[in-house]
Amino acid sequence: MKTFRKRLYLTLDPNEKGGLPERIFEYLLILIILLNIVAVVAASVPSLEKQYSELFTDFEIFSVAFFTLEYIARLYAIVENPKFSHPLYGRLRYARTTMAIVDLLAFLPFYLTFLPLDLRFLRIFRLMALFRMFKITRYMQAMNIFKRVIAERKEQLVLSFIFIIFILVIISFFMHLAEREAQPDKFGSIPEAMWWGMATLTTVGYGDVVPITPLGKVLGGLFAIAGVAFLALPAGILSSGFFELLHTPRSKKHTCPHCGKEFHD
Repeated sequence: MKTFRKRLYLTLDPNEKGGLPERIFEYLLILIILLNIVAVVAASVPSLEKQYSELFTDFEIFSVAFFTLEYIARLYAIVENPKFSHPLYGRLRYARTTMAIVDLLAFLPFYLTFLPLDLRFLRIFRLMALFRMFKITRYMQAMNIFKRVIAERKEQLVLSFIFIIFILVIISFFMHLAEREAQPDKFGSIPEAMWWGMATLTTVGYGDVVPITPLGKVLGGLFAIAGVAFLALPAGILSSGFFELLHTPRSKKHTCPHCGKEFHD
């Protein structure tokens, strides 16, 4: 018979196969997270916040209590995972993982509001409740695939972003030279010209800063066309990573019932 801690671990960990209770808890947690997202968005509307203030407060208290107990339960049961089997150091290692930090930030700001802090900081802490939406990524297989692609292609992505920044500096330099006399208030320095460069490279084109000299217009047109190709670099890297990951057959993993380590076919 499985121990209570083992059953709790199977219930909380979406990567472990469980029965009906585990599925019920998973759907319940996803529902609470979605309701929290709706509540945070709705509470930002002054009329709704005034009309349903008590409801928002009660639901916030319930959510904080639920996420606090969930976090404590995860810390308690995580030692059932062979990676975090040590009673003390295993839990400390788990507490430093990304998802554990997200779980902590899901309720910690609520307790910080009781401290004698400036009201501006309290508003920031309340907005940090949006971290609860990231908890749902634990149950999204697509997000796991996305994280794997990012991890496998991080070097290419970093290089592509460095290249884009390099191009941004270059086009800002040339636009600064072409427009600084005609528009010293907008292109008087390279950092000021970089605002136009970012809007142009990303093809957003806000229109608040535009070249007016003949040379500036020619350069602006060329840079706008080139921006499409430059921004396609990270998109192409990600798309190729997704294609390779989804079309590469993977060996099945099995877990040793004695030591808990994984081995492949």
